[in-house]
Amino acid sequence: MFQKYFDTPKNQGSQHRGLEAILDTIPMKSILYSTTFFFSFFLFTGCVTLKQFDELQSDFDEVQNENRKLALEGQDGEIERREMAGRIAVLEESRQTLAADTARIGRALRQSNANVARLEELNDVLTSESSSRMAAINEENRALLADLSRSRNELQQQEDALNQLRTNLEMRENELSDRSRRIAELEGLLAARDAAAEALRSQLADALLGFADKGLSVEQRDGKVYVSLEAQLLFPSGSTAINANGQQALEGLAAVISQQSNLEIIVEGHTDSDQLRSSTIPRNNWELSVLRSTAVIEILKASGVDPEVLTAAGRSEYHPLDPDDKARNRRIEVVLAPNLDALFELIRSEE
Repeated sequence: MFQKYFDTPKNQGSQHRGLEAILDTIPMKSILYSTTFFFSFFLFTGCVTLKQFDELQSDFDEVQNENRKLALEGQDGEIERREMAGRIAVLEESRQTLAADTARIGRALRQSNANVARLEELNDVLTSESSSRMAAINEENRALLADLSRSRNELQQQEDALNQLRTNLEMRENELSDRSRRIAELEGLLAARDAAAEALRSQLADALLGFADKGLSVEQRDGKVYVSLEAQLLFPSGSTAINANGQQALEGLAAVISQQSNLEIIVEGHTDSDQLRSSTIPRNNWELSVLRSTAVIEILKASGVDPEVLTAAGRSEYHPLDPDDKARNRRIEVVLAPNLDALFELIRSEE
């Protein structure tokens, strides 16, 4: 990445602006550490090989990717916070509406009670008048009483509706509280998974440090640890038999992962795009990738790794790391993933 910004004077202006745009995405502390590392490296060595430069480039890219990932996670958290604020606002509006309805119903009830008192007083007055008007008065009273009965029924219905709204509000509040608790549990499991993966990556990197310049790398992505071993470290060209250096590296790998629990391990074989055609096994790239994967698994199993957690996979040439670098594409990748049963159980209970 850095090399292209120093190729020719003709491109220095645009390349310098591109470098500034990239550096803007990196925290100042990371830039200071990286700058100190580069200057120290140049001071004590005086020269950098292409492979060392590529490794520095990879470190820089990992820092940049991590910063982007953190920015995206921050955006996701802000979106979640805004969604929760919106839901709280809706609930608050419902509560205010319920309070207004309660006040209105109370006023109506008081008015109805006043009407009852007025009708009772009127009934007493009318009772003392002449019988000639009694029939008409009684009819009026019946109409008023019917209106009163309808008003009381309406009030009762409104009160029932109010009680139902209160019940619904309490249920939604409980659901929101339960969802928040589940989200917190899920975030805790994810954080624990990432922390465990990073600890395993660090342990493997330390244990296999002696093979770092022989085509072995360890990295952590999305809660999984990837141990990549170039084919030249493990196999002679076109062969599925693991050489002495490769066996030593795999035994070192097995010594670490055999002490781990709750791991699922996938061993993936990869080839380059050069087609292998033979009348004997391996007859093609698919078979070569699978047989190399199973050869690695045999050594891991013999070195103490539980075979129940091992899976062999052959991916032929269809997942290259670099279309222009066949040597990088010829590799074995050991993918170490934590057992996610607890996480899946929580997600299923959420559904």
